[in-house]
Amino acid sequence: MADLLPFALAPRGEPSRRMAYASPVFALLLTLAFGALLFVLLGKDPVAALKVFLADPLKDKRAIGEVLLKTVPLVLCALGLSVCYRANVWNIGADGQLIVGGIFAGATVLWFDVPGHTINGTVVLVLASLAGIAGGMLWASLTAALRDRFNANEILVSLMLTYIAQQAMLYVVNGPLKDPNGMNFPQSKVFSPEFLLPNLLPGSRLHAGFAVMLVLVVLMTVFIFRSFAGYRLQVGGTAPLAARYAGFSARRSLWNALLVSGGSAGLAGAFEVTGPIGQLLPSISPGYGFTAIIVAFVGRLHPVGAVFGGIVMSLFYIGGEMAQSRLGLPSAIGWVFQGMLLFFLLACDTLIENRLRWRTRTA
Repeated sequence: MADLLPFALAPRGEPSRRMAYASPVFALLLTLAFGALLFVLLGKDPVAALKVFLADPLKDKRAIGEVLLKTVPLVLCALGLSVCYRANVWNIGADGQLIVGGIFAGATVLWFDVPGHTINGTVVLVLASLAGIAGGMLWASLTAALRDRFNANEILVSLMLTYIAQQAMLYVVNGPLKDPNGMNFPQSKVFSPEFLLPNLLPGSRLHAGFAVMLVLVVLMTVFIFRSFAGYRLQVGGTAPLAARYAGFSARRSLWNALLVSGGSAGLAGAFEVTGPIGQLLPSISPGYGFTAIIVAFVGRLHPVGAVFGGIVMSLFYIGGEMAQSRLGLPSAIGWVFQGMLLFFLLACDTLIENRLRWRTRTA
């Protein structure tokens, strides 16, 4: 009977699936190995340099808090991107959606942050978070509308909208939301303390947004793997013909995926401006939305995996900054590690896929 099957994968599929989940581990080990070689070529002690990257960012409670703080925007963006990529919708513009979410959230806080205000700070934070979600969804809806109406490529559209979002941020911090007492710097005024997210870990800057992020990881896991809506999205992405036969709407999947992704990235932007930054600045994101693409794939497009991917990327961010101050290396060394991780992840995935195909042909 097995000889009649077109693909003899039944006894072999499970080991290959395990290899696919082990691929990020292999990629990380290769990244560290080649990173050590890079440090040698730069004339640095590889053991000491890797210690700066991996150990020093975790040396005490405050340092751990900084690592977890950076995981918040990375994981929130990666959660939405995972939904998009499972639905075969290639959203590359999470960074722009984060920025617009930050603008909406910051404008909401500034609306209430006036002398003599009587509204509760918690209420304002909730409203700012909802405004951030709405801003991210609005920006993602532009991509959805252009793809839906004109069949525009969502990769190019979402990417170009990111640069427009950056210009929109420059406009608001130099125009309507500019701090009149800011000595002509492009920034809004600093938010009042009651309009900032409460601290979650004493002695660090980790805020309550981290707890919200963990709740959303659970909710997104349920949505993707335990809901009919998530099932529709995945079927539409992996088997569009089967989805069409079952009556699933490709248009609906497109809109749902992008709105979920945009809302999640917008919430990340809201948490940035009401958390560690505390105001609107031209650079509220050092590229979190783009790095989240790597986080999503390192996490195997799984919400729980995104948390581990976010921690690794956060270590690379902070490790790059520490390498600049302690080793005299350019801060871009962190981006080099991120690029190597993505390269080796793609290489490992390709090798595993080709191995599976080879075994299929020889079965």
